[in-house]
Amino acid sequence: LLQVVKQCVRVPVFVMIRPRGGDFLYSDREVEVMKADIRLAKLHGADGLVFGALTEDGRIDTELCTALLAVCRPLPVTFHRAFDMVHDPLVALETLISLGFERVLTSGCDSSALEGLSLIKRLAEQVMPSALCVTSGFFPPGGGITERNLQRILEGSTASEFHCSARSARDSGMKFRNPNVAMGASFSAPEYSIKVADVAKVRTLNAIAKNIL
Repeated sequence: LLQVVKQCVRVPVFVMIRPRGGDFLYSDREVEVMKADIRLAKLHGADGLVFGALTEDGRIDTELCTALLAVCRPLPVTFHRAFDMVHDPLVALETLISLGFERVLTSGCDSSALEGLSLIKRLAEQVMPSALCVTSGFFPPGGGITERNLQRILEGSTASEFHCSARSARDSGMKFRNPNVAMGASFSAPEYSIKVADVAKVRTLNAIAKNIL
């Protein structure tokens, strides 16, 4: 997948390192998988890596992050939305800065970036403006960002980058459909509806951001 993506796009491609869904407390075996995935991503042209790891009490797992960062170097690294599950986000941010993460992806420890806007702004004020490059300057606000709220989020957070899916649903090309079988849990996406990147949404979001930043 990474090789094909790199052939098709000109923007930097950061690869998410996440061995499973669920929480961000990883076993020794899962850590080995993460390290192997990082090496493979680097081998196949990743421009950066994205991961996150916490301790059982909701703090940044500094020992594991340090080990994974060492494998990632010299590529830049983003700490993903595991940040939104920390016990104390202000302390966690300082920890991540000291460890050497370039970005933090966050929705402000809330269900969406818009609802977490006040915390995102506090976090942005905690770091030097030059470190802000996101989805929130130092962190990219992510979570529920659309063309309807992007302007408010960027203006209210001082973020210079943002992260969103910009997707739309495309109907499957299957003509025969078995209505009695679902390939996944009941809350999964329907088999005959495919989520794809929406070029029109991407262009609209990009235009909004360029007008503000």
